[in-house]
Amino acid sequence: MKLVFIGATGMLGKPVAKKLLEAGYDVTVFARDVIKTQRFFTRSKVIKGDVFDKESLLNAFTDKEVVYMNLSVAQNSKEKELQPEREGVKNIIEVAKQQGIKRLIYLSSLIKNYQGMNGFDWWALELKQKAVAAIKSSGLSYTIFYPSTFMETFPYQMIRGNKIMMPGNSVAPMWFIAAEDFAKQVARSFEVAGNENREYVIQGLEPFTFGEAAKLLIENYKKKKLKIIKAPIGLIKFLGKFNAKMNYGATICEALNNYPEKFESGETWKELGKPVISLKDYASAF
Repeated sequence: MKLVFIGATGMLGKPVAKKLLEAGYDVTVFARDVIKTQRFFTRSKVIKGDVFDKESLLNAFTDKEVVYMNLSVAQNSKEKELQPEREGVKNIIEVAKQQGIKRLIYLSSLIKNYQGMNGFDWWALELKQKAVAAIKSSGLSYTIFYPSTFMETFPYQMIRGNKIMMPGNSVAPMWFIAAEDFAKQVARSFEVAGNENREYVIQGLEPFTFGEAAKLLIENYKKKKLKIIKAPIGLIKFLGKFNAKMNYGATICEALNNYPEKFESGETWKELGKPVISLKDYASAF
């Protein structure tokens, strides 16, 4: 199977793309910076392109069967700017139809469901909802993943030096999932998809609030002593009026802290396999 992977160099892109390569799939990585990306993927073809450039998409999609989309909102971007999950998804769908792509695979999120709950309204989550709707109405076969919070959120986004930054009060447990377990499930999904449309909720073994998860990390992290630093969401939001990235962090944490996540991965585990990495395991190893 020949596939184009869009968004392969980030926190989630690398483990998934590498697992697909290990599974024997013909992966072409689509990236803006070819030289940088080639350092991560020495066994894969890397082709230069941008989701806002239809010509580069046409070139990348030639003779391919599947497009994997790992797209996101840049934390310092604004609603009216070009967005990968809006204009980018529109371009991908249009070009995929022209080039005879058989399946679109999209990494969405569970937290998008918090849009509209408890008066919460944020353009970035609405954008994710509309991306899902666009893919479903495209007429192309699709697989969509809706993951809970990834364990990698801690080392990539929350740990600064020896501090775990905790915005606001986390009251809703999340079923933390390791990227490695998710990557295995993605690879397995290629084997079971057939011609049917598929949607999978992606969750880990146990639920924790951010506070509970942070304490577990402190107890099991071996490289250095960590401590929790809390900051009120209101204060961060106020400062976010002058800093788009800070506003993004405050708003996404408000949603994560309050979204009433339920366990919904039973069918996913039956089809794609049960995760094996606990948060304690991850904390001991990363």
